[in-house]
Amino acid sequence: MNKTADKKLKILEQQLLNLGFGNTVVAKKVVAILSPNSAPMKRVKDEAKEAKRLIDVTHGRKTRAVIITESNHVILSAIQAETVSNRFESLMNQEGDPIKDKDKDNE
Repeated sequence: MNKTADKKLKILEQQLLNLGFGNTVVAKKVVAILSPNSAPMKRVKDEAKEAKRLIDVTHGRKTRAVIITESNHVILSAIQAETVSNRFESLMNQEGDPIKDKDKDNE
């Protein structure tokens, strides 16, 4: 395969975290999933908005989770933070750990 085909294949292999209403983010790029109710989270949201790094995927509903990515983007979701965290954990468990998988092969 050529480099372009390899790059497209890698993009297809990435796990996507569902944030609700058909919106997803690459799970490996998520740094934190937080509850939006504290004053520090409100400041994070305001700073991201000023810096044009805020992505609102709530569709006008109440913000229930704040997701921070590697690129320092802040994503607002209407899905509960606990639900998003559970989805994230299940994706990470599906992906598997290559070191553990290798150890299983040696047994």
